[in-house]
Amino acid sequence: MNVAIVTVGDEILAGSTTNTNASWLAERITERGSSVDRILTIPDDRELIAEYVARWSDAFDAVIVTGGIGGTPDDVTVEAVADGLEREFVVHGEIKERLVEKAAAFRDENPEMVEEYDLQLDIDAAASIPEGATPIVVDEGWAPGCIVENVYVLAGIPDEMKAMFESVADEFQGDAVARTIYTPAPEGSLHEALEGVTERFDVAVGSYPRSENRPGRIRVSSTDLETVEAAIGWLREHVETTEPPSADGDVTD
Repeated sequence: MNVAIVTVGDEILAGSTTNTNASWLAERITERGSSVDRILTIPDDRELIAEYVARWSDAFDAVIVTGGIGGTPDDVTVEAVADGLEREFVVHGEIKERLVEKAAAFRDENPEMVEEYDLQLDIDAAASIPEGATPIVVDEGWAPGCIVENVYVLAGIPDEMKAMFESVADEFQGDAVARTIYTPAPEGSLHEALEGVTERFDVAVGSYPRSENRPGRIRVSSTDLETVEAAIGWLREHVETTEPPSADGDVTD
């Protein structure tokens, strides 16, 4: 399964917010045997989001769009997805009922805050999704995400995004497998081994150089486990290896 990730947010491009969502999603997708082929960050620009959704929904098995949902004026992502897939943007009745109940409960629980800040909640905006989309509703969030065709729209707030993804994670199962070995050797000395393993085995190989406190990595992936294991075995015979790093970044004994 080939996946593209689009993260939306002016604040990410300005550097005021770190884009942890893309790396978290890529790791979860990869560990499920699918591959992330594109990661893109774009501003809260409705036309630009729609353009990439339209183009990438045809080019990839799945597109994840995260950020810019919530029902406030600067949240244009869900509307843009509707534009890109040429769907109407409509109020979802069940979602609206849920948000009305949630808003009432919030007012009852926080009367002083409601009075002090004159909170205005645009429930219709928050309850709107592309026509025919399947909502993704989680307790952690206010506005829902949604699935429309092969596009998954998730919240930008990390806790909400993670909860939404976990609710659909099984849909990202793929057949790729990967194994990693670690080496103290400098990357410049690995050329012959890396070339040799790809000549002998039908695998993809990635080499990641060592740093001061971490060994180098060689990652081997394929859709066939036996082929990956054979390639790893061949590499162990031709590359000096070491133990993987521990959680604190040091190499284990």
